[in-house]
Amino acid sequence: MIDVVALGELLIDFAPQSKNEAGYPVLAAQPGGAPGNFLAALKCYGCSTAMIGKVGDDMFGRLLVNTLQSAGIDTTGVLIDPASFTTMAFVSLDASGNRDFSFARKPGADTCLRPEEVNESLIRQARVFHFGTLSLTDEPAASATRRAIQTAKDAGVLISLDPNLRKPLWKTEDAAREAIEWSLHQADIVKISDEEVDFLWGLTPAEGAHKLLHEYGVSLVYTTLGPKGCFAATSSCEVLVSSPSGIHVVDTTGAGDIFGGSAMSRFLALGKKPTEVTEQELREIVRFACTAASLSTQKHGGISSVPAQADVLAKLAE
Repeated sequence: MIDVVALGELLIDFAPQSKNEAGYPVLAAQPGGAPGNFLAALKCYGCSTAMIGKVGDDMFGRLLVNTLQSAGIDTTGVLIDPASFTTMAFVSLDASGNRDFSFARKPGADTCLRPEEVNESLIRQARVFHFGTLSLTDEPAASATRRAIQTAKDAGVLISLDPNLRKPLWKTEDAAREAIEWSLHQADIVKISDEEVDFLWGLTPAEGAHKLLHEYGVSLVYTTLGPKGCFAATSSCEVLVSSPSGIHVVDTTGAGDIFGGSAMSRFLALGKKPTEVTEQELREIVRFACTAASLSTQKHGGISSVPAQADVLAKLAE
């Protein structure tokens, strides 16, 4: 059995490191893509993982596959496509390390995954199937994602979702809302940001979490609050956890994904259904995830910034 199988984008993040004499940014290539970041955190914290997706038959595609393999992530479900380029994201950072994205994805290899190419055997072996909505922006990947979700449902696999809203990748904001709304109705566990809750419904983080629990059939919700921490809830308990202090933020790329993977690793270690998690257990899950995500912002990149478990535990003990 595999703890978590994820489907979605693998890409290269180009993040600014400095500027040249003419004022142009000097960019460093970093492995990324939300599902890959999510799995990297899970693997770092003791879970078995596998990825389903597609990269280009180019230097960056091969590097991404090698990076996942080096991290211990099963890449059996990752295909290399000679007909398309690996997706690239160009990241700009403000003085606080917060990022904005521009994408080279017209199309990117990740959008070219076809339904018949989904490795369904990996999904059937999983405890959890995870996806984000960026694989729903374009066909044929949208149909491939829906097929994977149905496979997970038929096999009785828990479904995890991170909407991961990136407005520039959608044709319209209404299309993004529709896809996210549909995705939320498929999920058992949701990691959603306060900005996404506001985008969808104009609600507070707590109101958004309650809406997901009572109207969408979600069993466990993490509503992240950026540097402020996270509000998390099930039908029987809820917690509000602050992020640790004393963090010098360099780059927030991947922090939300690392939160999600870290939280999932702690949840799976309990061996419980989402509805069985106690308030104290939920608090400990969120404390670990907030700390891991915060520490990750001290380095550039996503996959490459997952902090060691010993460092997370040491920070928790302060």
